[in-house]
Amino acid sequence: MNDKELVKEAILAREKSYSPYSNYMVGAALLTKDGKVYRGCNIENAAFSPSNCAERTAFFKAVSEGEKEFSAIAVAGWARGNQNPGYAYPCGVCRQVMMEFCDPDTFRIIVAAGEDNFVSSTLRELLPHGFGPASL
Repeated sequence: MNDKELVKEAILAREKSYSPYSNYMVGAALLTKDGKVYRGCNIENAAFSPSNCAERTAFFKAVSEGEKEFSAIAVAGWARGNQNPGYAYPCGVCRQVMMEFCDPDTFRIIVAAGEDNFVSSTLRELLPHGFGPASL
């Protein structure tokens, strides 16, 4: 699957967002090393701290199905109705979850502001001094 196809999957996942408080809709599409895609969306809660990011939703879905090897994730997020979205980079907690399961030098994070507007970084670029299993 190429980056543009993965971005389209993230944009589709965004449509499932449960974001009645912020109206900030985020979708993620997580690609396993064997080519499966797991979608996730952000899920808000009135108490705020129980909310879950799209990236973690995708990871937890995949891991709960036995997947533990990943090659890339696409993230698409912007406010409902926004016609000029920017890039929605993963938060620190999501980056930490990625460190648990992904090689920081090869795992790619693609952030999109539309189907034809996206950039790619490695996890190491976004979390240069990450703490993961190799740190123990």
